[in-house]
Amino acid sequence: MATIGIAGAGLAGRLFAWALLRAGHSVEVFDPAAGPTPLFNGQGAAAFTAAGMLSPLAEQEAGGAEVAALGWQSLALWPKVVAQIMEQGGRVRLRTPGSLLLAHAQDLGAAQRVLARMSGAEPLTPQQLAALEPTLLPGLRAWLLPGEGLIHPVEAMAALHDAANASASRASPSADLRWHWGQSVSEVAPHQLRVHGEQRRYDWAIDARGLGAAAQRPGLRGVRGEIITLALPGHGLQRPLRLLHPRHRVYLLPRDDDQLVLGASEIESEDRSAMSVQSAVELMAAAHSVMPALAEARITRLDVNLRPALPDNQPRAECEPGLLRLLGLYRHGWLLAPALVQQLLQRSALGSLA
Repeated sequence: MATIGIAGAGLAGRLFAWALLRAGHSVEVFDPAAGPTPLFNGQGAAAFTAAGMLSPLAEQEAGGAEVAALGWQSLALWPKVVAQIMEQGGRVRLRTPGSLLLAHAQDLGAAQRVLARMSGAEPLTPQQLAALEPTLLPGLRAWLLPGEGLIHPVEAMAALHDAANASASRASPSADLRWHWGQSVSEVAPHQLRVHGEQRRYDWAIDARGLGAAAQRPGLRGVRGEIITLALPGHGLQRPLRLLHPRHRVYLLPRDDDQLVLGASEIESEDRSAMSVQSAVELMAAAHSVMPALAEARITRLDVNLRPALPDNQPRAECEPGLLRLLGLYRHGWLLAPALVQQLLQRSALGSLA
């Protein structure tokens, strides 16, 4: 079996580690974070500051057919990954109830321009919308995106970390796992990682650093994401919503029966500072305009982070002897990571997610 060094303990890094340990390899993972849990301070893995929407149809608008195709591959993989993690004692909430696109009547023109760039959206009558989501404002224009889903990011990140540890203890005697927290990888090359000026050699090196790879990959940039977590017991929302608006791309989704997540799809900025009053007010006003019950919600957390994006906003999965790279997941990390990790595992013949 192979020795493997992984740079980055975000979503992709944890998927790689878990799959490789199950295949019997020896794995070391390096990450600048102090530990495996989130701090919600604008630093650390972008996967923690995410809604966890699995929306290949909706992402056609920005990502095109290739992102949609990879998204459907991931949607087929996620239930298998989650089932295996749960067999190892983990807990991950994953559902595929479909999602909704919404627009106010006065914004129908803007909505139709978005819909023209995607396929698969099914228009709903007011009665059908009320039956699916009775808490929403009557009179909205709505479209159902069947088959789309959502996953709980913080749960999934914790479960992947724990499942990797469990896999190491149950794998072949040659398998081993070491997490190196608080250690940044400055360079990734075939068969080696540079950590604090020291070259560490492996049979395979994996670059899953996200924005941390920017020094080696010109053009890799950060795109700001903002998330507001709301508490509203018994809110009743069943599926993710996206509001089609001339100025805002706002989403709202249920995290559980008492908690909601509200966010902005993308902001072209590398600013990691706290969310502004204007941004928070605009997000909450947009969401309240489609779900009046949010007037009674309580704000429990405001998060920001940067998602890694290449100039064309498309991901790169690269394989050469002794080296795997996964770059530029942009705002599609939870949607695309399983398909791309699986692709690289199969191309390198190192293992499989399912």
